[in-house]
Amino acid sequence: MLSGTASAVAAAPEAADRPAAVALWRRLVAEFLGSALLAAVVVGSGIAAQQLSPGNVGLELLQDALVTGAGLFALILVFGALSGAHFNPVVSFVDAAFGGISWREAAAYLPARVAGCVNGAVAANVMFSIKTASISTHHRATGPHLFSEVVATVGLILVTFALARNRKSAYTPAAVGAYITAAYFFTSSTSFANPAITVGRMFSNTFAGIAPSSVLPFVGAQVTGGIVAVGVIVLLYPGFTPDEAFDVAHPHDGPAAPAVEPTPSASPATGSCGARYSTAPSSCSCASTTRVAAWPAASSSATTPRDGSRSCRPGPSPPTGSIRRSWPSWPSAASTPGPSSPSR
Repeated sequence: MLSGTASAVAAAPEAADRPAAVALWRRLVAEFLGSALLAAVVVGSGIAAQQLSPGNVGLELLQDALVTGAGLFALILVFGALSGAHFNPVVSFVDAAFGGISWREAAAYLPARVAGCVNGAVAANVMFSIKTASISTHHRATGPHLFSEVVATVGLILVTFALARNRKSAYTPAAVGAYITAAYFFTSSTSFANPAITVGRMFSNTFAGIAPSSVLPFVGAQVTGGIVAVGVIVLLYPGFTPDEAFDVAHPHDGPAAPAVEPTPSASPATGSCGARYSTAPSSCSCASTTRVAAWPAASSSATTPRDGSRSCRPGPSPPTGSIRRSWPSWPSAASTPGPSSPSR
């Protein structure tokens, strides 16, 4: 279970444009807390599902999957900007293989995540009045389960790195949460896909637990999935760069688009009434029947000559975002008797 983010621009950022990385100790704290909360979500929802729907394994799994996907979505949003919200050693080592982070950083994350997952599982036990350190007896290490872990891990890493390559960071939390929710059902192992969470779930003898004898085979399958994922990424994206891998661990939204000034339909110097004022006009000719809304002031006035045209003397600059609206035609003196300046 992981997250990786990327900017929404088309080109990879240059190294000089990379955002300053958060201090390593802050990232370690973020990964510890995020992993602990993730384990609490997974184990706690499994315990709640058992208590709410006893004997109905399908409904229990559905409840666990939906809660895990929603919790993962929220945790990625919370911790993504700090540490990348991987919560997963395999993802970090794959990121290191592509040059996104150093091997030293990837190794430093490992104990923080394992410790977080163990504490999160224990916290879930306490919340549901279960023995604090209850070792699971749920054996899962079968051939189909291990193959499922390889598939689940490959898919999870591919989702994350494809989003980084395609500059789709805004979709990462939803995409990862949706993938994990789906993988609960399309894999026979219910998609652990994470060595840290695998170790943590060993400490809860509940629906979500895993027996110690199954932990090492599961971790081996997940590592194998990470290695396969590297090959798949190289095959699909042969130009995957360290800067793109950097986005997986150091998420950012890329440089903001430059502000674009509104383009007037006529030169501001002429002050045409059909133009969108970007600066105060010195004069304008109002023969057109469409004009920018006038901003009344004592220094601004208008007169209507006998030929039907309208001239404007300078007034105050209208505020940004003037609203264009239709203005009635100005009647000519030849066709309409009465004062030369019609009331508005």
